[in-house]
Parts: sequence; C-alpha cells; structure tokens
Amino acid sequence: PTLFCGWGEKSGLISQADSGKMIGVSLSAHAYAFVKGVPSVMKVLYLLNFAGKAGTERYVETLVKYLSADGLVQPFFAYNEGGLLVERLEAMGVPCRRVEMRSRFDKQAARELAALCQEWDIDLIHCHYLREHYTALLAKKYNKKIRVVYTNHFVLANDFITRLSNRMMDKRQDQMIAVCNKGKEQLIANGWSGDRIQVIFNAVDLDAWAGGRADSTLRAELGLDEDRFVMLCASRFAEDKGHKYLIDSVKRLTERTDRPFTLVLAGDGPLLEPTKAQVAELIGYYMDNARVIREGLKGAGLEVYGGTDSPYIWFRAPNGQGSWEFFDRLLNEANVVTTPGAGFGPSGEGFIRLTAFGDAGNTREAVERVIKML
Repeated sequence: PTLFCGWGEKSGLISQADSGKMIGVSLSAHAYAFVKGVPSVMKVLYLLNFAGKAGTERYVETLVKYLSADGLVQPFFAYNEGGLLVERLEAMGVPCRRVEMRSRFDKQAARELAALCQEWDIDLIHCHYLREHYTALLAKKYNKKIRVVYTNHFVLANDFITRLSNRMMDKRQDQMIAVCNKGKEQLIANGWSGDRIQVIFNAVDLDAWAGGRADSTLRAELGLDEDRFVMLCASRFAEDKGHKYLIDSVKRLTERTDRPFTLVLAGDGPLLEPTKAQVAELIGYYMDNARVIREGLKGAGLEVYGGTDSPYIWFRAPNGQGSWEFFDRLLNEANVVTTPGAGFGPSGEGFIRLTAFGDAGNTREAVERVIKML
C-alpha cells in the first residue's frame, strides 16, 4: 500500500474543484427543499463559529462552489473566528461578515445575526455546530423570515443540561440533517424531534454529486496508476475521526490482499502530526521487513533488487530456473507464497517478487525457509 497523509493547499486531495465531487463533503440543495417557505433560488447564509481549514469548512466551501454554480443558491457567510475559509470565500466573491458568538445563548449575537439576515435578505441559515445553531434559532425571534437547517456531523450523546436546552430550542427548528441512521437516533435521544430530521448518508447526495474518475485530479497529482485501488479519507485529524484505527486496519489489510492500493488521508487538525508519525512508523515497519528480506537473500548469494525505496523485493531464480518453476518449489518445499515475475510480463521471466507487507516474525521465518531450501 501507499499512504499519503497531510493537508494540500493546491492538491487534488482537497482544493481542486473537480475533486470536490469525490471527497465526501457535499450536500444537495434538495435538503433545503424540505424547509417550507423558501424560494427555489435561495439566499443561504452559512454560519460557522471557526472558519479555519478542517472538514466542515471544506463542506461549506464545496456547497458554495457547486450549488451557487448551478444557480440553486446565492451564498453568504458569517463567522466568529476568521481563518482560511474566509479568505477563500472572499476570493470567490462571497459576502462575509463577522458575528461574535460568545456562547450558545448569546442574545446579542442573535440580534446581530437577525439584523445581518435582514440586511442581506437571507432566506435560510445553514449551521453545523451547537453554538451557531442555537444562535441561529434565537435569531428567529428577531427576524421571522429566516429558516434554519442544521447538519449534525457527529454521533455523540449530549449531557443532561444540553438535552434539556435542546428540547427547549426544538420548537424553533425547521430542518436537521443526520449523516447516518444512528446519527438520527442520537439526535432524537439528545432531545430533537424526529419528524424534522432527514438522513443523508455521509451528507452526500449521490444523485447530485455523482461523477466519473475523469472528474478527479487526485490520481494525476499523486502519480497513481489508473488501475490502482484508491481509498480517500478527507476529514479533520481529531480523536473522534478514528484515523488511528484506520491506519491499524491498513496493516491488517496488507496481510489479507495482494492487490496494490493507496490510502489517502487528507485534512487538518490537532492530530495531524501524530497521524503522520503513525504512518511513518507503519512505513518504517514494512521497510524494516524489506531490509530483512533483501539482506537475507543477498547473504545467500542471490541476485536481489528493490527493497530500498518500496517494500517490494525482486530476486533472480537460481540456476536459470523459470519463474513458475521456482515459484512451485518455494510453495511446495519451503511453504512460502511468492509472485512469479513472469506474471508481470516477459521481462519478469526468471525472477520472483516478494513483498514486505506482513508480520515481522513471519517475514524472518520466510527468509530462513527460502535460504534453507537453497
């Protein structure tokens, strides 16, 4: 496998418009249609507490790009703490304004937000976290026109006080979006009415955002072959996202398949550097296996290639034996599974390929078996 981990300012991992269709941070304007009293072309105010460069910010940026380009939405943006998203939206010509939100029940912020919505003639506010969600709901007291949509990105239980306040605020709610059925169940358990909760899996409307591979620049920018299996996880590097579990799972997956694959982790957050360190540790583990294979076979007098820049090792079958002939010997006499080089074409004939994707102990034992058979 190959693992890419990090934030790409200009990379197709994140910021290319076409690759926005495949990174799972999108939502169709169909979700807005459930809110009664909103026109077909809506003035939507996207409201965020922190306008940085994490997953929710990419979610908002993608909505602005696609829905406004399709003429479905005229976008506006308000925030509490500025960051990269403000710069990007302003560069796109989106009106942006700061609204200080000091807490969930900040009535002054609610009045300012209501006035801003009146100034911009806003039809709908789209929120993503409780602070701005409460602020938007409170703003409805001062501006009767606005409607509120809340996308809940998490499956987290609220404490007793928050559940109680949710029930109090529920009567002001117009529409909520859960990213999974479990998310809807948790929203209901947190005090919100289920009849105003719509489930859109992963917050992606496949009919609206479906695109072919030709729509993405990711493979070209990372130098990946068209036939390579690619997995992409675009999310904030935070404890609740499960990156550690995902990377540990990759280690297990390499022991279960010989198919080449690439896992791309894209985003930002407090655990970015620790995640990079975990990826480096995993790569180091496999490269150490490669070193054991390379040095062991060389020490046995075999002609060995690779194992320095990638965890694949090639060696020439001894005594002029063919790839399949020596493959059968390794399998039947040493109980070691390899890949005959002839399977890669005529130039691979006479060679055997080994991979370092496996347990370190099993790797050492396999090398010892091959040497003993020789």
